[in-house]
Amino acid sequence: MKKMKRKTPISAHTLAKEGPAVTTNREARRDYFVLETLEAGIILAGCEVKSLREGNASLAGSFARLEKEAVHLHNFYVAPYLMGNRENPDPLRVKKLLLHKSQIHKLRVKTAEKGLALIPLRVYFNDHGIAKVELAVARGKNATDKRSEIKKESAKREIDRAIKNKNRRQ
Repeated sequence: MKKMKRKTPISAHTLAKEGPAVTTNREARRDYFVLETLEAGIILAGCEVKSLREGNASLAGSFARLEKEAVHLHNFYVAPYLMGNRENPDPLRVKKLLLHKSQIHKLRVKTAEKGLALIPLRVYFNDHGIAKVELAVARGKNATDKRSEIKKESAKREIDRAIKNKNRRQ
């Protein structure tokens, strides 16, 4: 019998560490100071993975909460898969996140501090094709923080414009 040659898998070095984001939470970086981020797996049901691969999801208004010995993601909308069956799960169902117990304990200690929250920043597929969520331990911004950040961004934009115009004249 002839042995078949085994295809070598593409090495992790040739692939990007993290795949392109399926969906991002644009409001998160505007409304919160991100103190720390971590990666968590997500438990998906039925055709939710196929729907995610098509990019039919939204993190707007979503948050994570520690409940008992687990972390759950609330208000994460995954649109029903069009080619799915009638057993499609509820689009806004609470999804459990997969973390080690030590990570959950660290999150419990950090979120016990007043004003800190768990906010999902983005959902993506890693190089093994597994859906992941980037969670942030974040502190909410108030109106003055947001205004000062807008001023900094506009000043930076003005400087960049001035440099660009100076380089054009030369």
